Amino acid sequence: MSSEDCIWDDDTLHEECGIFGVYGAEAGDASALVALGLHALQHRGQEAAGIVAYDSDSAEFYQDRRIGLVRDTFTKQAAIDRLPGSLAIGHNRYSTAGGKGITALRDIQPIFAEFAPGGCAIAHNGNITNADALRKDLVNRGSIFQSSSDTECIVHLMARSIQKSLPERITDALRAVEGAFSIIAMTRTKMIGLRDPSGVRPLVLGKFGEAHVLSSETCALDIIGAEYVRDIEPGEMVIISDKGVVSTRPFEPKPSRFCVFEYVYFSRPDSQIDGRSVYETRRNIGIELARENKIDADVVVPVPDSGTPAAIGYSQESGIPFNFGVIRNQYTGRTFIEPTDHIRNLGVKLKLNVNRAVVEGKRVILVDDSIVRGTTSIKIMQMVRDAGAKEVHFRIASPPTAWPCYYGVDTPDREKLLASRMTEEEMRKHIGVDSLSFISLDGLYRACGEKSRNAAMPQYCDACFSGEYPLVPADAIARGELSLKAAE
Repeated sequence: MSSEDCIWDDDTLHEECGIFGVYGAEAGDASALVALGLHALQHRGQEAAGIVAYDSDSAEFYQDRRIGLVRDTFTKQAAIDRLPGSLAIGHNRYSTAGGKGITALRDIQPIFAEFAPGGCAIAHNGNITNADALRKDLVNRGSIFQSSSDTECIVHLMARSIQKSLPERITDALRAVEGAFSIIAMTRTKMIGLRDPSGVRPLVLGKFGEAHVLSSETCALDIIGAEYVRDIEPGEMVIISDKGVVSTRPFEPKPSRFCVFEYVYFSRPDSQIDGRSVYETRRNIGIELARENKIDADVVVPVPDSGTPAAIGYSQESGIPFNFGVIRNQYTGRTFIEPTDHIRNLGVKLKLNVNRAVVEGKRVILVDDSIVRGTTSIKIMQMVRDAGAKEVHFRIASPPTAWPCYYGVDTPDREKLLASRMTEEEMRKHIGVDSLSFISLDGLYRACGEKSRNAAMPQYCDACFSGEYPLVPADAIARGELSLKAAE
């Protein structure tokens, strides 16, 4: 989903951010490789992109941050020429903390600062759940913030640390931080990658010739021809230098709680997470969905693009033919039409159109990844009925989304989530479909390779479905958005 799409429809969970770094590339190539990596990670954030590079010949850091898509900012040679060096890191932004729009230029990452041991750039995917409290305390002690990003809290904590080296300062700073974070940092001589102890957000290590690569997802390794080495483990810090890759465990260990929604929606289907294919997992979700929610119908139709693998799995398991009954327009980003209220109401039709030949006179099963506010589901249902469908049945490849995420995903307030205020039957009537079913939590876990969900200690973070938050969202509780009981 592009940033312009938000003009037309805000009925989705927005991706978090994408981070990518290269250490030891041939002189001048690092920033070009990072730009390619960010292009592959564009689905994780479309508001803005930034790259910081270090050139040992000039002993200088170079940085460029811009509003917009990577293809519009870092694909021209002139942009890459401004970022020389063999070491670079980059960041795609979708804000879950901080400002949005043109005023958010100051919030674009990576954030760079000069410390006593030298310069350091930081790119962060996730969300610091005690950032409000940290910022208030730091400001009271004299810190002057230049952005509204929660990532800047890490920079100020590093500046106040008494540790000598930058890796030690990062570790020291993050011990005061709560929440979910995958981070790539860069000094003059090192690239550092780390994940929070619960491993909520992804981060992988790759190899490109003699160069080392860190990335949010494996699909970005593929685009530059890098070899996947392994996932960075929860609570692990890797320090990459001319001595190779050194792994440390600076944090107290915790049970792994990787975000299960990465499998459902956020990650690209051609990525691998912890050795599991995202595409195959989504296909398995469709298989489980068909086993749990059987119904007679004539055709299984995905809501493109995220519903496609699950719809294929549903079709294979149920024996009901699969077909593309809803077609996505890939060029809906920018428009010459002013977004008046009338045009906004046409938003879904600008992105999706129904293939009448596939659905007319048919009992149609529509497979989608999730229902958030429900407004898009209503419009798609009506479009399919208008195209002559005899029946419309919704099958959803995730449990009902009834709780907001505080770990790096931009979700609506709880009262705006349809499943937080309606039963499944009430949602069915509200959307206007003949039947509506969601995959169960146990079914989702089975699709992810587990026998079932361990209720005492869930294997994943599924707070958006269960309301069970593995990491206490302190700021949200302080703002009155969430009760302490719900967080426990």
